[in-house]
Amino acid sequence: MNKAETQDKNVEERVKPLKSFLSRRSFLGKSLAVGAGTIGVGLLPNAPTARASGGLTRGDADILRFLAAAELIEADLWQQYNELGGIQDPEVPGGTGNPAYTAALAVLDEDMDQYIHDNTDDEITHAAFLNAYLASKGAEPVNLDQFRTLPSSQATGAQQIGRLTNLMQLTVDTSWWTRYRSDNKNPDFGDTFQQAVAGLAAGQFPAIPRNNGDLTPPDHLQAIANTAGFHFGFIEQGGTSLYPSLAQRITHDEALRILLSIGPTEAMHFQTWHDKAGNAPPLTDPTNGLVFPDLNSPPFGGEQFQTNLIMPEPTIFLSRTFPIVSIIRPTETTGAAMAALNSLTADGLFIGQSQAFFTLLTQLAQAADHARHGR
Repeated sequence: MNKAETQDKNVEERVKPLKSFLSRRSFLGKSLAVGAGTIGVGLLPNAPTARASGGLTRGDADILRFLAAAELIEADLWQQYNELGGIQDPEVPGGTGNPAYTAALAVLDEDMDQYIHDNTDDEITHAAFLNAYLASKGAEPVNLDQFRTLPSSQATGAQQIGRLTNLMQLTVDTSWWTRYRSDNKNPDFGDTFQQAVAGLAAGQFPAIPRNNGDLTPPDHLQAIANTAGFHFGFIEQGGTSLYPSLAQRITHDEALRILLSIGPTEAMHFQTWHDKAGNAPPLTDPTNGLVFPDLNSPPFGGEQFQTNLIMPEPTIFLSRTFPIVSIIRPTETTGAAMAALNSLTADGLFIGQSQAFFTLLTQLAQAADHARHGR
């Protein structure tokens, strides 16, 4: 056996048990700790300067670690949605379903439970793969288990376990709706966009029932389901932009392949949720006054709001002197990781989290943003 074959065999032996350990069906019930080098609060001072190996540059590893953390966060929030409103099966374990909430989500589309299940499954596999890949290269995976301290919903169907994310006090930015319908603005140029559902961006609202008291009156529960529908789009448009933004900083060919392969699945998710959010029925929540408008009727409607216009409208890119083009937006790479973290924080996902959690995520984001192609 030559030297290269020996190295390949050694890598295979390291990865084989990790693949089993991080299988999609055991992922949520087991820790992601794969050794003393796993990133956690005890390694905060070292996170931004951790050395990589196996052909990855330090910057490559930093980008992959930030994406692994982001996918762990996504897997956590999607798991909560699936427990209450998705399909319950061994592929995505945990929870028993909440029939009333599931029915309210089905108003947006009768297949919502299947879509939620599949989105959850995808994010679980993304997180598991990224951590396994880092470990296979001798780089440090990400472990957020010690931060699973936030409370679960008390509604029927939810597991009573610690969470990374809070889906019960969301401030949902719905400007992604009008951003993808503009033909003359782009956030990469500093442009801002009108909210589709202004109320969602101005308060704190649950996207899952907090307890069984939220299952009535009907318009209150439907408002919760509508909030979830727009939150789905908010979450997935972020991943849609994050992967191409960070791919511009990757050096290692295989790591670039990973980002270019996972990123488009986030765009597929976003396209699905963009379509379903438009089916949210107009109503006013009788418990808090949150208004979901009819986006097809005045003062809404037209290309800025029409609900069946879900393809990215061509818009300006790189320079205003070029013809408009249909693109993902934003894809500016400078500060992309911190922008993503700030957006999730402003969303209210982390209300109740510890300072150590914010410190770790900030360091991971800063390290990813510090990465440069070639180093």
